[in-house]
Amino acid sequence: MTVQPALPTLAFASDHAGVELRAHLRAQAEAWGYATVDLGPDAGQSVDYPDYAGKLAEALNSGPATLGVLICGSGIGISIAANRHAHIRAALVSEALSARLAREHNNANVIVFGARLIGPDLAADALKQFLTTPFDGGERHARRVAKLG
Repeated sequence: MTVQPALPTLAFASDHAGVELRAHLRAQAEAWGYATVDLGPDAGQSVDYPDYAGKLAEALNSGPATLGVLICGSGIGISIAANRHAHIRAALVSEALSARLAREHNNANVIVFGARLIGPDLAADALKQFLTTPFDGGERHARRVAKLG
């Protein structure tokens, strides 16, 4: 009997612009069998994206999550905020190919979406690709990722 490795726990956070997409993607991830942690915010709150990027960074640093999903209106601000944390490699993606390459070449541990720039189905496709693509681990990519810090 082959034992399948446990799926990673995913942390989800957004600003107010990403609440609906966050709920959609979290539901998709749970339907695929992933455990999830929702770091907020609740709908109707106006919040600052750096605070929620920080919450996700902490969840990846101390557990329980090993991969993260961040969302803001454009995805740009929350990506910048997340990448200020040394252990985070956040990649803003717009479709499944960039999601695959973020994992395969850059060993990204956080996928980022712009809620105002991507639809829920395209975002779900990209998330699935991100979650199912392993890091290539070859010398060339490993050397470059090591230089990130």
